[in-house]
Amino acid sequence: MPGALGLAGLLLAAAWALVALSPGPVAGFDPGALAGAAVAAAAVLLVLSGIAGRFRAGFGAGLRSLALWCGVGLAGASLYHWRDEARGAGLRLLAEVDPGEPLSAAATEVVVPRRADGGFTVKARIDGRDLRLAFDTGASTVVLTAESAAALGLHPAPGAFTVPVQTANGRAMAAPVRLDAIAVGPIVARRVSALVTRPGTLSVNLLGMSFLERLASYEVRGSRLILRGRAG
Repeated sequence: MPGALGLAGLLLAAAWALVALSPGPVAGFDPGALAGAAVAAAAVLLVLSGIAGRFRAGFGAGLRSLALWCGVGLAGASLYHWRDEARGAGLRLLAEVDPGEPLSAAATEVVVPRRADGGFTVKARIDGRDLRLAFDTGASTVVLTAESAAALGLHPAPGAFTVPVQTANGRAMAAPVRLDAIAVGPIVARRVSALVTRPGTLSVNLLGMSFLERLASYEVRGSRLILRGRAG
């Protein structure tokens, strides 16, 4: 079907022109959407051309080709229909393989998969070291365990533990510190206030509001925690 092949080529050329040359909407339609429709139409023409060629070679061969492409189309439609479930399953698997690993979704946006127990662990680079922190909007500041703080070279004096904090083990005292930088993927906050707890007081680090309030926004959407940094 030379005519179909030629028309498919024209559609692909039109799609390229729409994306590369169009300065704005075309007849009220988004150029990207029109280009996508043109590419889809070209793909359909190419498939139909291939099926017609198989029918010319023999009726049985044509039927097998038609069945094959129908199966491909059905599989694609199924994947599209269940795309959110598949993405959620993939994120949950990633959360188990590498807990808290942020996925860069944009220049100033990261996505963190939910853990199997329902919470979120965020892998961050703090003052040059990788640490994992529990996402906690109930914590007014970033809170570090004594062990994590020591790994960063922070050793508060005994008299520095002057800030009362509420932990799972009850009320405790913490020492205020300032972290040079906290980076989660491409998002970086500098000079972040934090607290260091006494040894044995806390078992996990907390990513609290002294970091979260520096963001443009954050939200939990399904199985994902989405953090958005401020532009510039």
